[in-house]
Amino acid sequence: MIPIPVVVCVVGGWCAVYLTDTLLKSSSRVKIGYESWLSSNGLALSPFHIRWQTGLFNWLFARCARLNPHFLFLWFSAGMVFGVVAMFGSVVLLTRTLLQTLAQMMSESPEGSNEQVLQVVVPGVNLPVSQLAYFFIAILISGVIHEFGHGVAALREQVRLNGFGMFVFVIYPGAFVDLFTTHLQLISPIQQLRIFCAGVWHNFMLCVVALCFLLLLPLFLLPLYSTGAGALVTEVVEGSAASGLRGLFVGDLVTQLEDCPVQGVDDWHSCIRKLSQSAQMGYCVHSSSLQLSSATGRVYRRLDGTMECCSNGSLTDLCFSYSHDMESKLYACLPARKTMELSRTCQLNADCQTDLTASLCVVPSLENLTRLIRVHHPPQPHMLFLGYPPHLQMAVSLTNFIPRLGFLNLDLPVTIETFCKYLVSLSGALAVVNAVPCFALDGQWILSSFLEATLSSMVTEKNNLELLGFFILLGGSTLLAANVALGLWMITARSFRAQQELCIPASSVTHCEESSQQALVSNQWRGLKL
Repeated sequence: MIPIPVVVCVVGGWCAVYLTDTLLKSSSRVKIGYESWLSSNGLALSPFHIRWQTGLFNWLFARCARLNPHFLFLWFSAGMVFGVVAMFGSVVLLTRTLLQTLAQMMSESPEGSNEQVLQVVVPGVNLPVSQLAYFFIAILISGVIHEFGHGVAALREQVRLNGFGMFVFVIYPGAFVDLFTTHLQLISPIQQLRIFCAGVWHNFMLCVVALCFLLLLPLFLLPLYSTGAGALVTEVVEGSAASGLRGLFVGDLVTQLEDCPVQGVDDWHSCIRKLSQSAQMGYCVHSSSLQLSSATGRVYRRLDGTMECCSNGSLTDLCFSYSHDMESKLYACLPARKTMELSRTCQLNADCQTDLTASLCVVPSLENLTRLIRVHHPPQPHMLFLGYPPHLQMAVSLTNFIPRLGFLNLDLPVTIETFCKYLVSLSGALAVVNAVPCFALDGQWILSSFLEATLSSMVTEKNNLELLGFFILLGGSTLLAANVALGLWMITARSFRAQQELCIPASSVTHCEESSQQALVSNQWRGLKL
């Protein structure tokens, strides 16, 4: 969740700004000068909202509107077609998203769906607080490009531009253009469509450009960074099973998880997913090592049903199960690192018969969801991870980009990559949402101009046309509001469920403090010694 001090600072800061503004406007001595200063600088203040407007950039809009008349005509005509298609497509997309959300609500547990294209974003819940800077900068750039499209299209259609402005509402930044309404009403519906659709068109194109840049990023960074040789560790959560003397360190290159090769971050995630879903790997061990084990006669069953054959105080040994000939399953307490260090993986004894000496396949005796995983990060010795595999994903951050020179920053490619992903998702979402036929969005004006351009000859009464538009806008607004409301409910339910799953019950009282840290450390601390 969002830290309480951040909420207090945001609310307190806005209260201080609004209180200062009220005091200055109520003072007869400074009121006139203060209001004159606000007006001359294009500033306007209201509760949790500050707005700035200027005409300084009008020359830039005008110059862009005169660059290439033929190209701009084709450009904004293509944008008009896209905007109309996006208006209908957004309704279909929101309807599908709403049905998916309702289906999840009807299920036994409100689990998330990766198939949903649109999701409500709440900072601190499904948006990490550490990535708020990416979020807000991407929103601001998407908003500026959106309004830039409106402004240039308006000037090209001979509509006067009064000014360009930016605002902050609570913590969300945005932009706007002020167009001369009288000119806007005098032009044809097709010309209006070019103007109203320009915003979503530019957001879509920004999304395409950012996506192309993201896909070509390895090529752009090729002189400085290489890819395909493994996944480079950029961060390790302190206190997790991946940290410690025999764990992973920033700058380590992970090349393999057991027998699953890792050439990049995607391979890392897929290998962990594969190891989580498959049975625990076994390891080929010489029969002589098993005969020397002193575990015989001290095997007992744990509460979870698995077998244990090592002393409770052992920090380096694990209990392994194996079978020999037709005998029933046997158990041996073996030093984990020595047993696994140079061993091949196996599932059956037959997988170990290629050795010159007699070998057997031994399998760690672990809980159902727990896995023992060898993490290869040469030239360092293997890290042995013991625990729930998804916790290894949470404990380590990696990147595909490996610096060719030692002084290059590890975080630079990650920063660029993350920002491009936010720009793609947020600019695309802004294009979709603004195209919805909804009150106060671009979709309202797109719908109005579209109806006038297509139905004015069939529906002669303007009131009837406006009434039709009103009911469509009402339906679109309801659809959008329902998606937002149910989306908020879903992410709240998921967050609450995740916290409940991480809680540890004790004597009829549920303790959830430090649950995230416990989730990373519990059942894994032995990995620090293996």
